[in-house]
Amino acid sequence: MDTWLDLSVPVVSGMPVYPGDPQVEVERALRVATDGVNVLSLHMGSQSGTHVDAPYHVNSAWPALDALPLDRFAGPAVVADVRGLPARTAITPELLAPALSLLRLQPGAILLLATGWSAYWGTDAYADHPWLTPESAQAIVNASVRTVGVDALSVDPSGDPDLPAHRVLCGATGVIAENLTGLDRVLAAQRAGRSVEVQLFPLHLPGSDGAPVRAVARVGGPAASA
Repeated sequence: MDTWLDLSVPVVSGMPVYPGDPQVEVERALRVATDGVNVLSLHMGSQSGTHVDAPYHVNSAWPALDALPLDRFAGPAVVADVRGLPARTAITPELLAPALSLLRLQPGAILLLATGWSAYWGTDAYADHPWLTPESAQAIVNASVRTVGVDALSVDPSGDPDLPAHRVLCGATGVIAENLTGLDRVLAAQRAGRSVEVQLFPLHLPGSDGAPVRAVARVGGPAASA
């Protein structure tokens, strides 16, 4: 039987956000006891929690979220295991080579970068994640990948205003999912020979730079024995 895995961080008040982004506030707006229904009030940025970036995020002339085809947000996935890297280490093309070889055989597949950095969610160390070099981002684009997800705050070094990896990926009309969690389970499924599909559908926000997502992975049944 298929297994569904939640790859999203919970949306709660005070959750970590990228420096300078709006803080997240979740409050009770209405209550059954007094109003007849329960309703939450949400205050958050488009880049809060587990989210996707549209090309418009880094260039106003590039496509906004609602201009992208829906197939950018779902498809078969390949996980690149780049866990164990030291803090603030570059993810080079050589480290991605095994995953990119698999991706070239699966047109339309999504690349997931398993850095292991989701273990630091909610701590200062979360900002010290590994990051893609521009050369790695270009290698991803050259492999015909247009959707990349990472279990870290960004595909670029946190605090880098130039966002070079973003510009390479988004410049190819790609999308980037950030703040994923639980990619170790997806990697284990891949190693066991199980099929993996990922869904990263965002809120429908016209003209947006990005939006929160409920990221999930659908893992196929165990591989048949020989």
